[in-house]
Amino acid sequence: MEQAPGSRPDAQGSLPGCYRHPDRETGVRCTRCERPICPECMVSASVGFQCPECVRSGSGTGHAPDASTPRTIAGGSVAADPRLVTKVLIGLCLAVFLVQLAVGDSFTDRFQLIGRAIMPSLGTDHVEGVAEGQWYRLLTSMFLHASYIHVLSNMLSLWWIGGPLEAALGRVRYLAVYLLSGLAGGALTYVLAAPNQGSLGASGAIFGVFGAFAVLVRRQRYDMRPVVALLVINLIITFGWSGIAWQAHVGGLVAGALIGYGMFNAPRDRRALVQYGLCGLVLAAVVVMTLLRTAQLT
Repeated sequence: MEQAPGSRPDAQGSLPGCYRHPDRETGVRCTRCERPICPECMVSASVGFQCPECVRSGSGTGHAPDASTPRTIAGGSVAADPRLVTKVLIGLCLAVFLVQLAVGDSFTDRFQLIGRAIMPSLGTDHVEGVAEGQWYRLLTSMFLHASYIHVLSNMLSLWWIGGPLEAALGRVRYLAVYLLSGLAGGALTYVLAAPNQGSLGASGAIFGVFGAFAVLVRRQRYDMRPVVALLVINLIITFGWSGIAWQAHVGGLVAGALIGYGMFNAPRDRRALVQYGLCGLVLAAVVVMTLLRTAQLT
């Protein structure tokens, strides 16, 4: 791992650990108190980065607070709880899964992603699906899961990767990455999968979070090998196991990496324009793909 400007190894020659997360080595220090801070604790300042405590106090080492509002690396607002959105998303997915268990297939079939098919469990003999105008399925399917293992593995992945990403992006930008990645994965599934093939799960959104997290790791010049290894393992599982909607994984990953690149590399003077403009382009691509596929099926 390369040292960031201004980093200082300890006496043994290794990098110090973050003062809030001692197990994480870092080469970055708060520009006020000079304590070592990891990416999750970094708050972008006019010069370098500051730790959360100095940002909240506004007077970490006696200096006057910055004129500009403290921001995350991507320009988002600093939150007291940097994992709040991640917690809400996990809680929502778990709550919906409990509803699935209580209500049964009729609930799942009404809200899972399906292009065009007859759904007997709904008590009807007519065609249901996105092609019939039920576009809400692109969104609702992101919060459904097929089994205990499915939901638990997805929620653990979201907690491990989503938390640090939310801290680096800020709540609004993080939620944009999550939702747009999930929609992109759903749209690609709608375009490429058989119209009567059901699809559900947060995997597309989580793959998008993973893609944006990889961009963050690259930007911070941390060792990319663990991230690449994890990505390879997940792609092997995606394409090696039957019953997995690989289209959702690929679509989410591409969308998340693309949005993440814009979030973390946008020029400071045009940051909001680039970031939200790119989000708008991804959403437009989702709409266009959905319209084209619907035209084929109807």
